[in-house]
Amino acid sequence: MFTLKCIAVCTPMLTNASAALAQAPQLGQPIAPADIAAWDISITPDGMGLPPGRGTAIEGEAIYVAKCQACHGEKGTKPGDALAGALVGGMGTLAPDETPIKTVGSFWPYATTLFDYVLRAMPFQESKSLTADELYAVSAYILNLNGIIGPNDVIDAHSLPKVRMPNRDGFIPFPRNPK
Repeated sequence: MFTLKCIAVCTPMLTNASAALAQAPQLGQPIAPADIAAWDISITPDGMGLPPGRGTAIEGEAIYVAKCQACHGEKGTKPGDALAGALVGGMGTLAPDETPIKTVGSFWPYATTLFDYVLRAMPFQESKSLTADELYAVSAYILNLNGIIGPNDVIDAHSLPKVRMPNRDGFIPFPRNPK
């Protein structure tokens, strides 16, 4: 008898729930391709997605001082009171007997990752506010501070993917399509 009462009570509830689930939630609206394009800013390790532009470390120093130094410290070395992590140093610390210091120069495998990250997230209070030339110049400055490129080396969509990062071979590739 208990089972019959349970079925009698639960059946209408399940029927109403099924009808509610069958209806679309009617939330939001379709997004326009132009709106998607503004956020579709991925830069791949081989440089696909890099915008036109150029910059050198010498040009990037003034931009760094104005927009990056407050958080990352003078020359990217993060003094004790800096708000964000160090960008420079740590070479040789990714060894078994060392305390790792993960910076752009010691840890990151691709120079394009630096550009991509700065493009998306920096400066912290004004993300996505730098021009392509400013992004290339700041990237060049940080790479130069790490001793990876020279102060007059031009960084652009063609040269940035060719920059050989010190830890390029420090990662094990993940096969996206295993066979």
